[in-house]
Amino acid sequence: MSTEIIKPKIGAYKRHVLLCTGPRCNADGKSMALFDSLGEKFKAAGLDAAELRCKRTRASCFAACKGGPILCVQPDGTWYYNVTDENMNRIIEEHLKNGRIVEDLVFHQASFEQG
Repeated sequence: MSTEIIKPKIGAYKRHVLLCTGPRCNADGKSMALFDSLGEKFKAAGLDAAELRCKRTRASCFAACKGGPILCVQPDGTWYYNVTDENMNRIIEEHLKNGRIVEDLVFHQASFEQG
């Protein structure tokens, strides 16, 4: 019996989108439905291939339980709240495609030290 651990592989991507689907953010099922729609939304926006590819992951809880659903965009360190279907479309168009943060939906922005 082999005990060799196989190193995983993952395709190149520019940004990683993490969407909370925990109990408070998903109380009405909308957060999970939004997550399930992201594959098609990304594809339609051209975020499923090449240099703009986005990876998506469900998060069980960010412990930021007000104003959900909560979405985090990495490596940008941008945290969004009130991520409705309509607001997700804005985030996709402005931030993920064009690199412009949707300021009115941001509740936290990581700062990165240059060094």
